[in-house]
Amino acid sequence: MTASVQEPPRAAVGVLMLDTRFPRIPGDIGNSQSFDFPVRYAVVPQASPVRVVEDRAEGLLEAFVTAGRMLVEEGVSGITTSCGLLSLFQDELKAALGVPVAASSLMQVPFVDRLLPPGRRCGILTISAPALTHAHLDAAGCARDTPVGGTEGGRVFTRAILDNAAHFDVAAARADNIQAARDLVGRHPEVGAIVLECTNMAPYAADVAAATGLPVYSIVSFVNWFQAGLAPERFPAPAT
Repeated sequence: MTASVQEPPRAAVGVLMLDTRFPRIPGDIGNSQSFDFPVRYAVVPQASPVRVVEDRAEGLLEAFVTAGRMLVEEGVSGITTSCGLLSLFQDELKAALGVPVAASSLMQVPFVDRLLPPGRRCGILTISAPALTHAHLDAAGCARDTPVGGTEGGRVFTRAILDNAAHFDVAAARADNIQAARDLVGRHPEVGAIVLECTNMAPYAADVAAATGLPVYSIVSFVNWFQAGLAPERFPAPAT
């Protein structure tokens, strides 16, 4: 009798979370139902949305490292974060934690650029275009002239996230993301795909894709790819 192959447990991804209270709706990285594999969370104290987005997470690196080490001790196989602007910490986190780190959705941009036909480029939709600096782009490996659009001109989304609102109008937030994406494509007709910087934008990725007719990549698409390498699927052996 042939012994069956024991399937190893699925690798867990650890998420370094900002210190927030706003709703984590399905599709948001902070909602575990956004993934079909184990996810473990660690909140980084004092890492408010404003401090991370507008103040570039100044003074918070050690707190992120401490939280990451805790997740590694709990057995996660890789680490990500809940803010795309934490691309600034990519090199420091991977050096300190000793496991693969995917700090930012922005890391997808160079790869998506390689997928597109001549004359087309990847664009970025961010929670705050003024806050997305060359330093963030450099840290993620993005070209500095990557087309960028932001939701800061909208009615709800940027304000609700940065103000850490206990409640917000999801339909209005969706409309903000759609309009910002349309504006981005209108200003930059060469955009052939969009990467969503903000991890809170992922719930609206399908809406943005439908509105623009373009492929849209988010932190959810990135972490799904990331985890697939941490725990490759085992396929049945062919019949003999």
